[in-house]
Amino acid sequence: MLEIIAVTAADARAAQEGGADRIEVVADMAADGLTPDPDLVARMRDVTSLPMRVMLRANAGFGTSAAGLDRLRTAAGALREAGADGFVFGFLDSAGHVDAAATAALAAAVAPLPWTFHRALDHAADPASAWDAVRGLGPDAVLTAGSARGVEAGLPLLARRAAPGPDAAGLLLAGGGLRRRHVAVLAAAGITAFHVGTAVRAGGSWAAPADPALVAEWRALVAAAAGGRPRPAGDPPASH
Repeated sequence: MLEIIAVTAADARAAQEGGADRIEVVADMAADGLTPDPDLVARMRDVTSLPMRVMLRANAGFGTSAAGLDRLRTAAGALREAGADGFVFGFLDSAGHVDAAATAALAAAVAPLPWTFHRALDHAADPASAWDAVRGLGPDAVLTAGSARGVEAGLPLLARRAAPGPDAAGLLLAGGGLRRRHVAVLAAAGITAFHVGTAVRAGGSWAAPADPALVAEWRALVAAAAGGRPRPAGDPPASH
């Protein structure tokens, strides 16, 4: 599975043209991704049939408050009406531990839509206990590089997390500085879901739009690592 970060409707169109399986919709990548405007989600839904997981994150940190949660609940409702069919969120408390109460509250608010726990996990004070806590919260994906420094540094931890078998490996969505050379290594460890942003943009810059040709190259790379056949570029996935 290949997920592409989209910040514009043009990015969403490019993701589908290139054969991506899903898009993550965010605003303000200077802050590593914040909640987008519902109007943006609606424009993306007009140009793509791909599943859209939309970020629910109000600020550049990983904490939240009761008032902040209320705002995110309200935002989730508007984003769902605009076309979101999944969400991306997750919180840490002031000590750097997974804020299970806040995360579970937002998960309940967006149910029954699926959700991804985002890279807050990579910034947790105790990565092992954080991984166990996140798995218990019920996401169907966990976006992680294995390290706050990115996939290059996190490869060993990602492999250890996948080692118990398909249930654990199937939760992992590898992303955060993911490079082409990492895909085969991660696939050999059992990881089958990959997430990229600047890697499908000219010069690796957020200032450049997503390039459908680069998306197609990544789609082929992921399919080859999994031993599968690439879906023709432009075709939507068989199901959401």
